[in-house]
Amino acid sequence: MNKKTVLQLCHDYSVPYLDVARQYASLFKGTDYRVITVYLIGNKNSEVVHYTDSDEVLFLENCSKELRGLKRKQIKQVKQLCQQYDFDFIIAHRYKAMFIARHIDNMPVIGIHHSYGNYLRFMRRWYVNHHVKNLYLVGVSNAIRDDIRHYLPNYPQEQIQTLYNRININAVMEAQVPRYEAREHLGIAQDAYVFSNVGRLHPDKDQKTLISAFAKVAHKLPKAILMILGKGRLEAALKQQVKDLGLSNKVIFTGMVANAVNYYRAFDAFILSSDYEPFGMVLLEAIMAEVPIIATNVGGAKEIISQQEWLFDVGDDNALAERMLAMYQLDSSQREVVNTKNKQFLEANFTDDAVKKAFWQLPFMAM
Repeated sequence: MNKKTVLQLCHDYSVPYLDVARQYASLFKGTDYRVITVYLIGNKNSEVVHYTDSDEVLFLENCSKELRGLKRKQIKQVKQLCQQYDFDFIIAHRYKAMFIARHIDNMPVIGIHHSYGNYLRFMRRWYVNHHVKNLYLVGVSNAIRDDIRHYLPNYPQEQIQTLYNRININAVMEAQVPRYEAREHLGIAQDAYVFSNVGRLHPDKDQKTLISAFAKVAHKLPKAILMILGKGRLEAALKQQVKDLGLSNKVIFTGMVANAVNYYRAFDAFILSSDYEPFGMVLLEAIMAEVPIIATNVGGAKEIISQQEWLFDVGDDNALAERMLAMYQLDSSQREVVNTKNKQFLEANFTDDAVKKAFWQLPFMAM
């Protein structure tokens, strides 16, 4: 019997979208579909081919500038591929790829949305509302799904669904550096208690609230330090905040750390202070490193952390300080309980197997 064929149309293979392509290719393992993954932007790359893990990987080798405007060239390229491969449907990542795919007559298209605000622009709302047939919109969290529904209130709601991002458990676990070595690499004293934050130094990540909260409890936590991994435009302001609070010997800015996820076992707690979080892959990575988490009660983060007592409202430094103190006071058995619950929730919802099951249960996959 001939296999059916699905086109996975990707904007590019930059981080994190290369792993996203792998995730979606994995949905079809063991099925009667073969997956052809196509990258609109980027030159041919054998490592990308290997990691994408599809039946075939193609590179259209456009540049970013060429994807502006009406995208006639790219539409023509994809139409030619459709004539060659006779695809059954298309999975398109990000709006531009979805726009291109939707120009294939009578082709079912599943548009994957990875961020908020995809339909802030009037013309995008107008376009999808006039191309409802065979166009299915998926958010990688309920928060993004609800954002899409907010901007498209008249769009058929059953055609706007959630399919979570997921984590490659084996790859993350294999890359983890043991705690002692990770601390050596990051220059952390072996007896320190480390609160950590990983991300751009940007208003969206709200490290200002994190530092303010730490200042409220630092005097009660003699062995605690706060380590912030990342760079960004707020670096000078945040360092000045630390200096003004007298915490220069307790807060460490590492700058960018290559392959930072490999060193998460150096940490005793992970804090996500973001006021804007479409999903929160960094939380899944921390869970697999067996690091307990405190996170803002916002966006995709609250969908990943099932234990509500470790969530706090955006900007509430008092609540965050209370949770940091409570986390610090956990004994080893209590930490194990927190980690076990997080991991069980992850395995039930955010693995390739869990999301594969959810994918085939989407209402429009009966098409």
